[in-house]
This record gives sequence, C-alpha cells and structure tokens, in this order.
Amino acid sequence: MSDDIKPTAETGPPREGSLDAPFRHPIAWKDEAYYDLAAVETEMERQFDVCHTCRRCFNLCDSFPRLFDMIDESKTGELDSVPKSDYAKVDEACTLCDMCFLTKCPYVPPHPFDIDIPHLILRYRAAKRKQGHREFVREQLGRTDRNGKLAKPFAGVVNAMSARKNTPLRKLLEAIAQIDAEVELPTYHSKTATDRLKTPRAPNPDGPAFGQRKVALYATCFVDYNEPDTAVAAARVLALQGVEVKLVYPECCGMPQLEAGDLKDVAGRAERVAKVFAPLIEDGYDVVALTASCGLMMKFEWPLIEPDNAAVIALSAATRDICEYVVELQKAYGLTPGLAPVEGGVTLHHACHARAQNMGAKSAEMLRLIPDTRVELVERCSGHGGTFGVMKSTAPVARKVGKAAAKQVAAKATENLCSDCPLACKHLGQLMIAETTPQAAKPPRQSHPIEIFARAYGPF
Repeated sequence: MSDDIKPTAETGPPREGSLDAPFRHPIAWKDEAYYDLAAVETEMERQFDVCHTCRRCFNLCDSFPRLFDMIDESKTGELDSVPKSDYAKVDEACTLCDMCFLTKCPYVPPHPFDIDIPHLILRYRAAKRKQGHREFVREQLGRTDRNGKLAKPFAGVVNAMSARKNTPLRKLLEAIAQIDAEVELPTYHSKTATDRLKTPRAPNPDGPAFGQRKVALYATCFVDYNEPDTAVAAARVLALQGVEVKLVYPECCGMPQLEAGDLKDVAGRAERVAKVFAPLIEDGYDVVALTASCGLMMKFEWPLIEPDNAAVIALSAATRDICEYVVELQKAYGLTPGLAPVEGGVTLHHACHARAQNMGAKSAEMLRLIPDTRVELVERCSGHGGTFGVMKSTAPVARKVGKAAAKQVAAKATENLCSDCPLACKHLGQLMIAETTPQAAKPPRQSHPIEIFARAYGPF
C-alpha cells in the first residue's frame, strides 16, 4: 500500500471506518489539471492499491473482480506490474452506481486514504474524452431529448421496428450500431407526460395537505418520452392528498453525459434547469423527481459540479424523490383514505441510484402504507446502468451482474415488480424470465412504485 498517507496531529493515525459522515470533494472540471491523464492514472494506481489490499468490494460489480484478477495474474502479484493501459478494463465495467462509495468502502473521505472510485472513474473518462476518445453510438443514445422528440410523431413505427421480436431489424441494428439484439429497448409515446399533464390536476380540497404543499414535478426525459404513466400516477397521488401539482420539464438532467465524462455539458444543464426552477422554489414549490438517477443528479452530483451556483444549491435542497415525498406527506399530514390491497404482492428492487441518495428504502416504506399488501425488498444492483445494459460490448456484463438480483426477485414470487429505476425494472423482468424462470407463463407486472400506489387508489 502507498506510504503517501501519513498521520498528522489533526487527523491522528489512519483508521478503518469511523462515525464521521462521508463526503465528496467538489468536481474540479474547470481546472485543466483535472484532465491530465498521466496524473489521473497515478491517482488510479494509488486508489486501486488501497482497493487491492482491502477487497471488500469484490462482489459489487465486475470492475473490482477485473482489477483483482489483473493484479493476481500479473508478474509480481501486485499492482505495480499491471500496465496502466489495462485500467480501461476497470472503467469499462463501471456503471457509476456509487455502491462501493456508499455501502462498502471504509476509506471514503474523511478517511485520509480519500477513496472515491466512482468519481475517479468519472475523472478518467473526462480525461480520455479530452484526448478525443468518443463512443459515437452511446453518445447518440444519450441525446434523449432529441431522440424523444424525433420518435414522438412516429412512436408506433419506432416501437415496432425496435421491438426485440423484430429479429431481422434488431440483428441489423446490432451489426450496424452494436446495440444488443436481445435487450428490451424502451418504447416511445406520441402523447408524452408533458402532453397528458398540460392541464394540472386540481388538488383534492378534502386532502390532508390541501393548502399546505405545492409541487413542481420534474418529469425527467425517460418518464416524459418513455413512461408517461409514471408522471400521471404521481400527479394523481399528490393531487389526492390536496397538493397543488404542476409538471415541469426543461430538459434532461445529463446523466448520460455524466457517464460519458462530458462535465461541461452537465454543468450547462444544471445551470439551465436550476434557473427554470428558481422562481418556483422561491414561490414555495417543492421539487419532486420521478426517477432515481435524476434525483441523484439534482441532489448530489450537480452541487459538486456547480458548488458556487446558488440556484443549483437551492434546487438540491428543494428536491425530493417521489416516494420519499409521499412518505413525508404521510408523516406530516396523513394520507387520503381509499387505498386498497394490491393482489399478488409487490417485489421492489431498490435501485442503486435511490440507495445512493442515502434516504433509506422510501419506496418500500411508501408501498407498505397500502393495507394488507405483501411488499418484498431486493437490494442488489440490477447491472443495467443506462447504455451499459444496451450495448453489445457491455450487455453481457449487465446480465452477469443482474442475474443475482433477478434470482432474488424470482424467489419472492409476487405478481408485481417495481423499481425506482425504470430501466432496472425492465432489465430484471427480462432476466427473470429468460435466465431464471424460463418456464414461467406469466411474468410479473412491471411498473414504477408510484404507479402501484396510484392503482391502489383505483384505476387512473
């Protein structure tokens, strides 16, 4: 292990774990030194050496087994004989899920070892990008607003062409664009969430929170274009509680660009979206995000990218996950009566980006407010990670990582499957049938937790 870390009078000797709250450093993306690839690889060597001597994270994803195998199979059995060019193999398997930072590593700041592998990988990608490394198809897939707007007028045709059962076209797509032919792709809608909620739902005057709360729902690109039912369900549940609700969608949060290391692009999105929400926050609106990844960006990543932007900091403080917010309403005011049991029970996959928000399993807590309903919880990575689960080069790793979670979902044997991450839900549903229980005749119904909660109040 590196001898660079020395005890000081202020820090005392290094210790494994502590009661001190972990924190992350601001991302110095405006500093040219941030993109110095040689310096980044030197820091990777330092942090990877700590990981090598600990290995608590061996079972989280494929990044760490790759690292440890490279070390174990090297000439010296130590990191010093692993070529730095091979560090790219660790990067390739990382989905920036944050689970190593949040759940496993005892050496995150304020520990003097200062380990943060996800943000180290992020810096590595940014440095490689600065040198001209691009993945064209991934970056085109990440332009979600453009893709959604282009697909909207032709949603039926687009969905038919991209359906997994359309084998000839999917094989052609795989050959041309390296998009795995076996992956279920998201579907598009000609009537988006923005269209369906153009007229806000009137708040229930008998709702316990009537006159007390106002919410600006951040639709997110995926909900707006691919899963508009999630936004409609959220608006209905909140309106039933008496909450004044309006849907707001300026643009995508930039998670695909973050994964690609395009931090300047992400910073621009943070600044523009925060500017739109600023007057709403000043007017007393709470901001509610409808997918876990977008909530994570707004609460935690954006403030690290734009720490001096007051609007970004205010938006971070005002943002809640939709299930987190419903639980908050219940505790503060109670809920409107009328929830009915969900037949067949529910298995909730607690998505990594929900766990990374460090708020607890709020989706499970919300679903357990439904009377006489069995709610099962699975806390294991689905392996999906945006384009990671779609591209031919990484989809097999996504399946490998997600298979353990899919087995847990299958063992719960409920009729409903949901996740804070819609892509994770789709991925696990496909894995469960194709790899775990191929004999199953009826797969579980897949949806967002807020949709299940809304259906407990009756059809919507």
